[in-house]
Amino acid sequence: MTWENYFMPSTTGEVLALLEQHQGQARLVAGGTDLMVQHRWDPLEVKSLIDIGRVPALKEIREDHGRIYVGAAVTHSQLVDSALIQGKGRVLAEAARSVGSPQVRNVGTVGGNVVNAQPAADTAIALVALDALVHVSSPGKEREIPVAEIFLGPGKSSIDPAKDLVTAFSFSAPDSRERTYFVRFARREALALPLVNLGLWLQLEEDGHALKDIRIAVGPMAVVPYRARKTEASLKGAVLNEEILKKAGHSISEEVTPRDSFRGSAAFKKRLIGVALKRGIERALDLKGVDRHER
Repeated sequence: MTWENYFMPSTTGEVLALLEQHQGQARLVAGGTDLMVQHRWDPLEVKSLIDIGRVPALKEIREDHGRIYVGAAVTHSQLVDSALIQGKGRVLAEAARSVGSPQVRNVGTVGGNVVNAQPAADTAIALVALDALVHVSSPGKEREIPVAEIFLGPGKSSIDPAKDLVTAFSFSAPDSRERTYFVRFARREALALPLVNLGLWLQLEEDGHALKDIRIAVGPMAVVPYRARKTEASLKGAVLNEEILKKAGHSISEEVTPRDSFRGSAAFKKRLIGVALKRGIERALDLKGVDRHER
């Protein structure tokens, strides 16, 4: 079925009014880099498309009261080029840099990448590592949901693009003791889905020596973006050195349960995720494989 109407509203209020008016027979579209490909083999059973790419409020990147806000229609290129994201959300900037080609990054949006609900979506992995919230509006209702909780399975999200409008993602602005990093391994650097990817957030103790807290998000290690909580727990309080990093790499390799695929075997992915974690921590803290206090 081909849609009958294509709307281009300029405010979130207009978007919500159109969703309510069409009662499930309209679908939101932003960059369309995933949606249009899907439509070729699984035609959309809706009568109207609502293009949110011209709503200024959905294209903002800003800091407000200690939180960083990224509009749902912000493109990957905007994330890469944003000084705010580079400085206070490095993991998200690097994840966005990994998406597709320059043409895809110029059009594709962070909202679409997340709502498409693939377990290794690069920006989704980064946002889970940042413990981000997704801000959702629907007719008569506003809500905030941890990004990690919206994933139901491959291609399945609790966000209904025929009823819900994702307005933004937000995460706490980091302090001087926090670091983030993103690691991705694929058969080639561009236009390839990852073998494994890893988003990392960590916080040092006040003395700058031991790890106070850490979040590790990885994909595709499960049917949704995966938090390596056992490995996180093993690292809290540790003073990082080569031995600790090797143990952490072994821990996460044992914790994850990837599946065999044409991109690589489960055994290879388990080994690779251990390398990714070690590399991510080293680069986040500029450790270069040794205890910082031994240099």
